[in-house]
Amino acid sequence: MSTTPHKAPLAVICLSHHIGGMELAALKLANTMRRYVPTTFIVRRGFFIDEQARTNPDYREIDTVAVDFRSSAGPTLALAVRRIVRERGIENVIFLGASEMKALYFAFLGLDIHLIVRHGTIKKTPKTDPFHHLVYSRVAWHIAISKYMAGNVEKIIPFGKHTRAAVIVPSLAKPISSLPYEPSSTLRLLHAGRVTSGKGIDKAIEACEILHRSGIDFRFDNFGPEDPKYTPKLQALFNRIDYRDRIRIRGFTDAIYDEYPKHDIFIFPTPDEGYGNVMMEAIAHGIIVLAFDNTAISNFGEMGFHIHLVEDGSLDALKERLYYIATHLEQERALAFANREKAARIFSPEREASQYLERMR
Repeated sequence: MSTTPHKAPLAVICLSHHIGGMELAALKLANTMRRYVPTTFIVRRGFFIDEQARTNPDYREIDTVAVDFRSSAGPTLALAVRRIVRERGIENVIFLGASEMKALYFAFLGLDIHLIVRHGTIKKTPKTDPFHHLVYSRVAWHIAISKYMAGNVEKIIPFGKHTRAAVIVPSLAKPISSLPYEPSSTLRLLHAGRVTSGKGIDKAIEACEILHRSGIDFRFDNFGPEDPKYTPKLQALFNRIDYRDRIRIRGFTDAIYDEYPKHDIFIFPTPDEGYGNVMMEAIAHGIIVLAFDNTAISNFGEMGFHIHLVEDGSLDALKERLYYIATHLEQERALAFANREKAARIFSPEREASQYLERMR
């Protein structure tokens, strides 16, 4: 491990109890930063992010500290974090989340903490009340992960007198898969993300209707945890289509990188996305990407990658472009594969770490 001696110790804090992009982003960021500066990863005990830090080989080298608290136990959380920060001489904090900001304000009260808040999800309710102004007044930097997100932060989050903002694009968690591309006579579609409302899996499955109607042999795989509340809606969707046997809901996997070379098209028509880590991963692996042109997804096109972005929310546009790709597959595969060289530069962990280090003590 290489460290940066002139940088004070860092805590990366993510206290979420959910399973999703932010939680994986926190694991990746802690794993990246530990290579450059002494880093403590503070998480909530007993949930996905804690389990991943303890058992996933990709994250076992992170110095993780799990804390116990109930969602309503602000003082308990504040005292636990304050103790860790003081015992370890931590001066820099990167926080991912939102709901625990009030507890962290009191955890850091009276301490000389350089606080960076990393924003990776769209916020819709302005934090304009006096208490939120007080809580966010201690923030040194608001870091957005896309240009779209930066605009959202400026509209929603109050800035302190000395607070600044920047965009730092995330990096890949690890090198792309070493597995070679596997050719197949079957068109293989991949969707990675939670099986729940608002993640686009319904539109992705419905778009496959044009492949079925056109007699194109295809297979659709989803990798992601399934929300039990969404299961009835998913079953109703399956009951409406006559290509149910082509759709496979395969659950969460730690080996999603190895799935990209086994597929031809990554289809991700999410209606609202803060960044899309899986978009970055698919682009970096050089497979064809198809998504709605909205929010932060549009930024990937602006970066100069060859991807397909269609009118936001339009199932007809999604079907039309999917059919075009399927009937021009070799040409599109070559163009997508050429994304890999640029992605290796733009999504570099070294680049991400250096941009955070520039904003730390």
